[in-house]
Amino acid sequence: MTAVRPSPSSSQTNTNTNANTISSTQAGRCPFGMPLEMVATLPTKVTKRVDLRSPDEETRLLKEKVEAKARQYEAEKKIRKTLDVRMHGVWYNLSGWRKAHPAGAHWIDWYDGRDATEVMDAFHSDRARKMLPRLPKSKPDTADMLENSVPKDTNVQIEFRKLRDKLEADGWWKRDIKREVRLVGIWTSLVIGAALTTKSIPALSIWLLSLSFTQAGWLGHDYIHGIDKWTDKFRMFATVCGGLGATWWSDKHNKHHALTNEMGVDEDLATDPFLFTWAPSPENDSPMRKIQHYIFWMIFSALFALWRVDTVQVIIQAVKEKRPKAKKDFYAIGIHYAVLFALFPIKVWLPSVFVSGLLSALIVTPTHQDEEMFDEFQMDWVTAQFRSTRNAVTTNPFSEWLWGGMQYQLEHHLFPTMPRSNYPKLKPILQKFCDDVGLEDGYRETNEFKILYDNWKIYKKVAKMDAVEGALCSRGDGQLGAIDMSASPAAMAARKKAEARATGKSAIAF
Repeated sequence: MTAVRPSPSSSQTNTNTNANTISSTQAGRCPFGMPLEMVATLPTKVTKRVDLRSPDEETRLLKEKVEAKARQYEAEKKIRKTLDVRMHGVWYNLSGWRKAHPAGAHWIDWYDGRDATEVMDAFHSDRARKMLPRLPKSKPDTADMLENSVPKDTNVQIEFRKLRDKLEADGWWKRDIKREVRLVGIWTSLVIGAALTTKSIPALSIWLLSLSFTQAGWLGHDYIHGIDKWTDKFRMFATVCGGLGATWWSDKHNKHHALTNEMGVDEDLATDPFLFTWAPSPENDSPMRKIQHYIFWMIFSALFALWRVDTVQVIIQAVKEKRPKAKKDFYAIGIHYAVLFALFPIKVWLPSVFVSGLLSALIVTPTHQDEEMFDEFQMDWVTAQFRSTRNAVTTNPFSEWLWGGMQYQLEHHLFPTMPRSNYPKLKPILQKFCDDVGLEDGYRETNEFKILYDNWKIYKKVAKMDAVEGALCSRGDGQLGAIDMSASPAAMAARKKAEARATGKSAIAF
């Protein structure tokens, strides 16, 4: 069943109605049920047919689908004893390599038995992708079995790969170093200005430091994603200058890119119990939901503070696990707080953290929360990015700088490692791509103030809804959320060890 949540307004710059679409079901912690209130009021113009069934019929169909998935999982587990991932039409056996993956084994586990071509291309350098053929191939019988169970590449995926190849050949990943120096210079001037006015004009100092935190986040965001020599040198910029760890950012943010708007997996959607973007089940509800459209700004303000706490926790755990570059992150966060406490009194830096959190949250939340949300894995990653992402059209030079490239959210999601300075030039190319492959309502954009208002209207609408029995959960289990259907022995062994650590028992080897 496809449920449609109407958009806050039909006057946005697409011909659909910015409906939030939820596809079928996810066999996670809350596998059954749908927020049926979300289909109570349908928009007058819908580009796709929506079947409305009774709640009993919906429950029956959802249960049948989950049971079928479970049977397929059990059957596959008996047949396949390896961890297999498809990339560019070739199945690779990654059972022995998963732990060596620099970004963590959980990524490999999640794509077991699935296609990871676009995600592989999006996150890795040309050098890393050239190493792909060296990986061990899956056995022919395993590859044949999986090929018959996984959907074929769509025309959108095939054409997107051609587009990416052309952009790479044309040098779109070349970074403008002069521009980067200018942006870092602006950040430096903000910090200096904030330091010089801490005693004379504290309010100005707070504002300048807030802007510096936000811009350190956007610059660091670009550098952590980056795959060139400049970004290699500046990878710790967000940690040193913004207090946001590179290790934490990679764990959380890359999952958001790979699994955008997938409910229960994308942690950017897991803002409850403070903010809800759909009506929750009674056991996951909170009294705060009823007033969320009044207090959202307070929740937004806490964003950076929460991220800073998460950063410290992740860095400590990463050092214990001896993850790559974890010690660099540890020393970088130490430098950040040493300089922060030395230059700024608490009456300046503490309010700045919350003001910066508000600015950043106002920018990062509306470009996804009003778009389609999915309750299961999306095989066609390219189409999913178009359906779940909207750009903001800035109206003045200050906004263009303040948004830090996040206004080009679609360009960034399709090409996250590309320097953000090239995103504005991509717009006509992506619009033509949508026309060529038939992606109706593909390129979405809205005025920067209207997109904020529309996001607020979503909070208001959900605040007035009743809780829904069996509504989908917003999160799985931390960074490994929803990776519970993998049939690979390596993933099952990892889960067994985690359970053993939790209970204090020895893990049973597989």
